[in-house]
Amino acid sequence: MRIRPTTRTRHLSRATAAGAAAFTGLVLAFATTAGPAQAAEAIPATDAEAEQFVEDRLAEDSSALSADEVPEGVSLDEARDAVDGSDEITSADIEYAAALEDLPAEEGADGSAEDFYASPAQLPEEDGALIMQKSASFYLDPVKLIRHDAETTTFMYRTTDEHGEARAATATLLTPSDKVGEHAENVVVHAPGTQGIDDSCAPSRQLGMGTEYEGISVASALAAGHSVVIADYVGLGTEGPHSYLNSTEEGRSVLDAARAAQQVEGGGIDEESRLQLRGYSQGGHATTAALEIADEWAPELNIVSASAGAVPTDLEEVVTGVSAMQTGLLVLGLSSFAEQAEVDLSELLNEEGLETVERTSGQCTIAALLSNAFSDTTELTKDGRSFAELVGDERFAEVLREQKLGDGPTPDVPVLVNHSRLDDVVPFEMGRGLAATWCRDGADVAFEDNIAPTHIGGYIGALPRVEIFTARTFDGKRPLNSCWRL
Repeated sequence: MRIRPTTRTRHLSRATAAGAAAFTGLVLAFATTAGPAQAAEAIPATDAEAEQFVEDRLAEDSSALSADEVPEGVSLDEARDAVDGSDEITSADIEYAAALEDLPAEEGADGSAEDFYASPAQLPEEDGALIMQKSASFYLDPVKLIRHDAETTTFMYRTTDEHGEARAATATLLTPSDKVGEHAENVVVHAPGTQGIDDSCAPSRQLGMGTEYEGISVASALAAGHSVVIADYVGLGTEGPHSYLNSTEEGRSVLDAARAAQQVEGGGIDEESRLQLRGYSQGGHATTAALEIADEWAPELNIVSASAGAVPTDLEEVVTGVSAMQTGLLVLGLSSFAEQAEVDLSELLNEEGLETVERTSGQCTIAALLSNAFSDTTELTKDGRSFAELVGDERFAEVLREQKLGDGPTPDVPVLVNHSRLDDVVPFEMGRGLAATWCRDGADVAFEDNIAPTHIGGYIGALPRVEIFTARTFDGKRPLNSCWRL
């Protein structure tokens, strides 16, 4: 085991060098005196700023990495190969992951009492009913030097899983500091991208640790003056498994979080508050799922628009095209899909494969990607098939097909669909196809493509246009309809 420096100064130098985000490179790169105002300034507000953000990320040099800036279990050569072999991971992300290992453990991992996440013996009768709430914090860095001044509340509420069982789930409500005590006119209901499947990966926990990579999107919405509700999804943080990319549970948990937020004491949200559903990648999947069931599941919500980015509408197609750099996501998927399909992985994986799944299931996204980068998964199965081939097995097929989106009810509110033409995880044609399908069915769709490299670059590149679309729809203005060109 390596001996690392343990002083706070060393923690600061490593963590602030890496920034406030994980593998995604949504690195805000604050100085040690930065605060919420500087955080707002660091958010790309124009296409040019977003393009520069991506270019700066891609320019990072792996040769600057040293052995003590690499996480446990990853060699320096492996870390450099991960940086040089893909635009998805940069040297700052490697340093960030190592910095997290240096931080002292706190009660409940995020400094909160573990028993908050324990479901009560008796749940409320109605979905979306508030169970409890507690004051929380939103940090923009993992050493908790930069605390956002938004009022932050974590809350628990009731929802229902795909089997019809009542479940407790958690979410976070953030209110801009200058809007505290006021009626919340506009609320962004944020569905997060892939976090991992372990309880420690729940956004409500990571916001309090300064490790939530989507903090940049949350900060962007707060800077625009909107309250933000960010859901944890069923089984992230609370008991029971998190069914990764399960459209039913994602959609219900997002809508029920919006319902419960109206009951949060001091939150200022009520039935008249205008809501926008927003998400990218898994979050885009959840947002789309929520739109498809909104009229049936939560017709009372005042949803005025939605933004869905890089939506993996067809999981069967996505998993067969996963790159070696993204193997960690495939391992997370295999673990969760096996749980959902009731498949015994010991029948398919060898001992090393089972150990890989067990280890990865306890990791959040950055660690899962780093520890599995460029792995040859054919060496982890009993019959020599790859993990992608296994997930394509008929035993998993029904689970994957059940998550297919785009064939449900058409949204009756303006929708922004955004996607990079250079996305290396979710095929661009999926986003374009979803937009075209909704257009054919009469929806009001704004389609925004970009040419930012990689899945992550597409996320950064879309941020300015998402905020412009959000502002227009909250103001009651119709966005430019793109259906004529789809």
